[in-house]
Amino acid sequence: MEQKYKKVAYYPGCALEGTGHSYNRSTKEVGKALGLDLVEVENWNCCGAMEVKNIDPKIQTYLSSRVMSIAANEMGFDTVMAPCNGCYHNLKKAEYDLGQDAETAEVVERLSTKAGHETYKAGQIETIHALDWIKDSLGEEGIRQRVKGGLKGLKVANYYGCMYTRPRHIFPEKDKGPGSESTLKPHYMDDLLAAAGAENVDFPLKTACCGGAHTLSDSDTSTRLVLNILRAAEASGAEVIATECPTCHSGLEMHQIRAEKKLGEKTGVKIVYFTQLLGLALGLGARQVGIHENVSDSLGFLKQKGIA
Repeated sequence: MEQKYKKVAYYPGCALEGTGHSYNRSTKEVGKALGLDLVEVENWNCCGAMEVKNIDPKIQTYLSSRVMSIAANEMGFDTVMAPCNGCYHNLKKAEYDLGQDAETAEVVERLSTKAGHETYKAGQIETIHALDWIKDSLGEEGIRQRVKGGLKGLKVANYYGCMYTRPRHIFPEKDKGPGSESTLKPHYMDDLLAAAGAENVDFPLKTACCGGAHTLSDSDTSTRLVLNILRAAEASGAEVIATECPTCHSGLEMHQIRAEKKLGEKTGVKIVYFTQLLGLALGLGARQVGIHENVSDSLGFLKQKGIA
């Protein structure tokens, strides 16, 4: 297990202070329960998300690099953990672009100098996801040792979304053989929730796109993409879809409702963050992990299962 992941810089990103607040809450509570220390990046900014990247990708790279610069140069960390797939993806992409493209590096240096902070250099810090953070610091055995009650055979479809593994070249640590994460068939969430007692179903759309980037410009397409995921999860026997991205989570919740209203398609599978499920398995209360903040009303179901 990686001792260096026991204390990391924490970059929550914009979504976790808004619609993904329960992900932020549950991530912090799970960290405390597992003895892992999160130190929030000081004065952090938006990573550039989708909006800035679509207008000027080099400015997006700068915005992501500033977060890494603060964590590395001002706070002295060698690891930053980003639980949001968008933030995680953008920091990883910025890292890759800074190391590969001299023009991008020049733009970032110019903007950093103008902003008055030290320029981030490729390789100064490692960006990890919340899944890496728990998997590599404790692993399945560490989870099993700490479980109180567990998830008691809860049937779960683990949904990773599309930005956790794509494009492959910005994730050089993946696909390194046994024990490493896979871009084709990611399994870290499956491994952790299985260690907590969940029954993972064979879910074929675990990396399918939910249409999150198009939810405002083309809601109908997003609804249909989400409905495909919800149907596949239910067909696989899942009672719950576990998520690890605030955009995906919000999209699945909102378009589940929209699919019923607009298309007459009702699905009953519950949408819950993987950190919320882990927290419940570790003995944390439902309010501690923010179950009441989810749009998908899973509390009654989880109580019925004896989990919450």
